[in-house]
Amino acid sequence: MNQTVQGRLPLESSFSFTRNGRTFWLLLSLVFVFILFVWPIMKLIGLSFSVEEGHVLTNYTTVLQEARTWRILQNTAIVVAGSTLLSVGLGVSLAWLVAYSDIRAKKLLHVFVLLPFIIPSYIITLSWTQFLSRNGLVASVLDWLPGQLEPFNLYSYFGIILVLGLSHYPLVFLLTMSVLRRIPRDLEWAVRSSGGSGWTVFRKVTFPLALPGIASGGLLAFLANLDNFGIPAFLGIPANISVLSTVIYQEVVGFGPSAFARAATFSVILGVIALLGTLLQWLFLRRSKEGESSEIDHKPRFTLGKFRLVVEGILWGFLIVISIVPLFSMVGTSLIRAYGLSFAFENLTLDHYRFILFENDKVRGAMANSLKLAIGTGVICLVVGTAIAYYRLRKKTLVSKVMELAVGLPYALPGMVLALAMILAWMQPIPSWNPGIYGSIWILFIAYVTRFMILQVRGSMTAMSQVAPAMEEAAHVSGASFFAKWRFVMLPLLLPGLLSGAFLVMLTTLTELTVSALLWSSGSETIGLMIFNFEQSGYTTYSTAFSTVVVLTMLSLTGVLLILQKVYERKVAQR
Repeated sequence: MNQTVQGRLPLESSFSFTRNGRTFWLLLSLVFVFILFVWPIMKLIGLSFSVEEGHVLTNYTTVLQEARTWRILQNTAIVVAGSTLLSVGLGVSLAWLVAYSDIRAKKLLHVFVLLPFIIPSYIITLSWTQFLSRNGLVASVLDWLPGQLEPFNLYSYFGIILVLGLSHYPLVFLLTMSVLRRIPRDLEWAVRSSGGSGWTVFRKVTFPLALPGIASGGLLAFLANLDNFGIPAFLGIPANISVLSTVIYQEVVGFGPSAFARAATFSVILGVIALLGTLLQWLFLRRSKEGESSEIDHKPRFTLGKFRLVVEGILWGFLIVISIVPLFSMVGTSLIRAYGLSFAFENLTLDHYRFILFENDKVRGAMANSLKLAIGTGVICLVVGTAIAYYRLRKKTLVSKVMELAVGLPYALPGMVLALAMILAWMQPIPSWNPGIYGSIWILFIAYVTRFMILQVRGSMTAMSQVAPAMEEAAHVSGASFFAKWRFVMLPLLLPGLLSGAFLVMLTTLTELTVSALLWSSGSETIGLMIFNFEQSGYTTYSTAFSTVVVLTMLSLTGVLLILQKVYERKVAQR
């Protein structure tokens, strides 16, 4: 009896140590998540209620009593509602056509549809400003027509709504098409066999089942339009059209006596609107997943017949005009010797590219900074995000759910709100102690990790959900250690999904503008910020040249990723 007890003591002691070790690491992780993801938001909310005189709601009552505030809210409502309706209309129409019709080259259509989403919105804005400028391609075509026709003014409500809507309609397209392809065609056949027309099928079956996905995509576009800073800044500030995202920036850079308190108040208002939209989007997305079939149907459900060629011509013409032609117009501007000259051979030059790539130290520094930040953020998010995803899937407890919610909160908030929260949290993390993080490149690094960590978590969770727990159990039964299990079992299966998430994080970080606009300092400029500063200073030829370099780099990186994925899939298939 005593021998049995003594024989068990080391095992029990080892188990107790392991359990205590796991508890320690779990508590440490929760502290890390709280400091990095929750504490900055708490500081922001606290500042909005902090006043020297009056009650805790003084900042809100002061801001809401100003006529300017209601004008800003009205501008925000007009811009966001208009651009969301445009995104929903375009996204749903194209999704229905691509998912159900017999049009050809659907994979290539996908690429053209996703171009405005892959390319940063501020670069899309630059391309449209050049496309519709007085010396642009549209003006040249209108000169050939009778009458005094001119391109419409892009620096207006309509211009902001147009560019926002065209930038974010791919979100609606992707979600809607996914839902449409999962609707069982058996239900449609049942209605038709009962004598129902095509309109009846759409009204009774297709639309009700697709509505949660459409609403989810619409709300996602709403959040993207609400969060966007680049487009309202490029087009709205010159036209004196302020929205919530730009007014926060203007308040902080104004350096008034109550600038941070007012900016925090506007940020909380913007954050509440965004979180309500996020909640609705999550509810609709959950409903769409509950109501959809697990099988994806890629076969056409109706034929266009003799109209197919006409429809394809209109569709390709539309996609080329909104996705490709403005970019070519931007490239043309970057080659002009001086802004305003006609696009003639004697006016062409590569001097702007030489200045951007070889002569301007700040541009080279910005490119180096963005590259270092992108790689660093990608690596940290790959390791930490994968660990969080693993814990979330394997330990489905309340703690794991709270951790996932806390990590996703900074991404759900508008970028300008998060940037201000970062300033407040890291200017003095502890009273009377300034570690020097604010005003350095490190605050950008922390902000990027905080904002984009959830992208890696989601990507890693998607990859891990496709690996059965039995694979891990088999490794444990075979006596494999934790590191051996990950090296020989988990990583070979998960690597493509994990790297895809890391690539998305790096690509997003590389061209980020919204957070950088508030957090940059001398020596920590980024690519997005340099393009923004060039355009705001009137150096359009430099901003377009730099934007062209960025677009070519992003498309090249995307192509390299696709090639590597295919090579990896071939190697796995050969095994």
